[in-house]
Amino acid sequence: MQVEESGGGSVQAGGSLRLSCAASGFNLDDYYIGWFRQAPGKEREAVSCIRTNDGSAYYADSVKGRFTVSSDNAKSEVYLQMNSLKPEDTAVYYCVRDVAIEDSDCSADYGSWGQGTQVTVSS
Repeated sequence: MQVEESGGGSVQAGGSLRLSCAASGFNLDDYYIGWFRQAPGKEREAVSCIRTNDGSAYYADSVKGRFTVSSDNAKSEVYLQMNSLKPEDTAVYYCVRDVAIEDSDCSADYGSWGQGTQVTVSS
């Protein structure tokens, strides 16, 4: 069972990127999927997580209104559409299988992580 990220890159502030997470070896709607990120010198943090069975999602306050998470269970893919990007969004972004989602939090204590994809936003 694996997840693999793609879609990272370098953009200027205000630009957009769409990250993709391809799932293999399992049914996507059997697990909740999360996007986490880690910036240099900082701890990993949850960005957005989705309940793939009903599409409901958690968003960190820092990305609400700018990022949108979605899933295409038929294609076994999860997406993170990132708009109005800011330099502080610069980080390695990870897709994680099997996260726990609550109203105000998403955790990946028992999750399986992808290799990550770099997002760099310049001012």
